[in-house]
Amino acid sequence: MNKQETIIIVGGLSAGPSAAAKARRMNENARILLFEKTDYISYATCGIPYTFSNTIQSREKLLVVKPNLLENRFGVEMHLNEPVMDILPDQHQVITSAGTYAYDKLIFATGARAFVPEIKNLELTQDWSNVRSMADFDKVYNGLDAMHDIVVLGAGLIGIEAAENLAKAGKKVTVVELAPSVLAAWDAKFGYFAEQALNEGGVDVITGEGISEVVVEEGKLKAVIVGDRTIPADYLMTAVGGRPNTEMLKDKGAETLSNGALVVNDKMETSLADIYAAGDNVSIKNLINGEAGYFPMGTHSNKGGRVAGANAVGGNERFPGAYGTAIVKVFDYTLARTGFNERALKMREIPYQSTLIIAGATPGFYPNPKDLIVEIYYDPTTGTLLGAEVFGEKGADKRIDVLSTAIYAKLTVHDLPNLDLAYAPPFSPAKDPVIVAGYTASNTLKFVHEEISPRNLTTFQKETPSEDYQLVDVRNPQELANQGQVPGAINIPLDQLRERINELDPAKQQVIYCQKGLRGYLASMILVNSGFTKVKNVQGGFFLYKKSGYEVVPQAVNA
Repeated sequence: MNKQETIIIVGGLSAGPSAAAKARRMNENARILLFEKTDYISYATCGIPYTFSNTIQSREKLLVVKPNLLENRFGVEMHLNEPVMDILPDQHQVITSAGTYAYDKLIFATGARAFVPEIKNLELTQDWSNVRSMADFDKVYNGLDAMHDIVVLGAGLIGIEAAENLAKAGKKVTVVELAPSVLAAWDAKFGYFAEQALNEGGVDVITGEGISEVVVEEGKLKAVIVGDRTIPADYLMTAVGGRPNTEMLKDKGAETLSNGALVVNDKMETSLADIYAAGDNVSIKNLINGEAGYFPMGTHSNKGGRVAGANAVGGNERFPGAYGTAIVKVFDYTLARTGFNERALKMREIPYQSTLIIAGATPGFYPNPKDLIVEIYYDPTTGTLLGAEVFGEKGADKRIDVLSTAIYAKLTVHDLPNLDLAYAPPFSPAKDPVIVAGYTASNTLKFVHEEISPRNLTTFQKETPSEDYQLVDVRNPQELANQGQVPGAINIPLDQLRERINELDPAKQQVIYCQKGLRGYLASMILVNSGFTKVKNVQGGFFLYKKSGYEVVPQAVNA
């Protein structure tokens, strides 16, 4: 008879229970013990902000898996409120607050702890918390009625979700973010779109500064100091990320990244024998360029835990990696991303080309049409997709998942138009935004036309003598009268371009824009096919230029 193997799992939030359930499904005979330092396992951390607005209506709904389910259905020995004090890899032992346990295989799923920056006087008050644990939830939820002015420090995913839902609960909310823009993992223009959405929802936003000090009177928080400003506050919520809980293994010689995340292979094995790890405490391979990445997301915790659990009982499962797909709701809008964006590509010195389009999430003839802004990043030689970002009120989730799948499959921009995507008016136009982005990028790589971003347009105008280029607005005069135009532009409506083409100088750089990009592209093709060799179309047209916060003048200058 084979010896009964003992599997010890440290940590019960996400990866740990996933590992326990998978290990049991693959091995009915193993002894499986799970140690958790708190009362709770498998609670929905990412759901906590949505309780503030009563979108999620009860505390109970956050408790996704109860301990007795793992105990009764999966035969896992649950050790709640029993923190692990030390691990002895050479002896294959775990020391807890209650005793010493031997293991054959260990799964380390300790996650990450909230990072709290140094803030003067913060220790003088209890009127603050993180947004990570059930203890944090209880503190905020039970005291919410008495809160009026809440400051959220950090504008990442959790910070933005907390700000929105606190505002929906009727609170005065101010978000403070040290980075130049909110949602710093996105390109700056997408962060600016998110900031606009927050402002529309009644949330004040301060970027480029942190909180240096809090004002406390008799233990009560009264305000926070941001630069030279004093912001009234009776509660402070910190959401500035986490730090991997790995010291226990790092001190035993486990290999880690500079941020402390454990280095694991695709079988979730650490550098220590018979010790696996999964969750927010591990590094994950970036599938785009092979670098060691850090993607603290519940999706990866579950995948990694499943693989670790299977392999701890003799399986051969693998978790190849990820590439940073994420999504967040900001009031009526959604921001989504996958892979590398411009800043990430520049930082890694990876050659890239980008294409930005504005296209309908549904057909214009269908009720309540909404646009999506889609930007894709790709290899300038092969066209292989490297990343994407999407913003809009409808359908961003669907498009980012398609683009994420395309990255995993190593598709090129030339492949995107050939995807067989579902079409019906309630869901998508006949030319889906992903298809349009593919067509546009493919045309760019084939040198059918060139593009310029609104940001690069402003730089171009500052650096280029006005006599060396012509900026042409091809919208109709009424559009200009209603919305204004880019400074320095002349107006030649698209339908008049052929008869007025002699007003343009082929020797000069022609920069064309319309409202959202399509008519600008059509105008560009008229010029290119008429012998013009220096033609660029402004990505996203006047809509994106104005939405990005650049200068607009009230009336047109005729050619």
